[in-house]
Amino acid sequence: MSQVNAKVTLKPAYLDIAGACNFVALGESTLQELVREDKFPKPRKLSGRRVGWLVRELEEWAESRPVSDQLPPENTGAKKPAPRSSSH
Repeated sequence: MSQVNAKVTLKPAYLDIAGACNFVALGESTLQELVREDKFPKPRKLSGRRVGWLVRELEEWAESRPVSDQLPPENTGAKKPAPRSSSH
């Protein structure tokens, strides 16, 4: 009988500030400002000197953001320059 090696990837429950910033595409100073203004989930105390953001709350916050009226810029149709080849 052979064993199957299955790799299981678990979704984290908490993220540190860098992870929370990456998750919601914000800079640290913006995230901290939103927390101070009660416009972003507050971190949870994980231990004596460690905090983390609950991923579920980050997801809820992200999903609550309004749809933007600002569209991406139009493609100008300009050709991109060809990559330079190095000649020896």
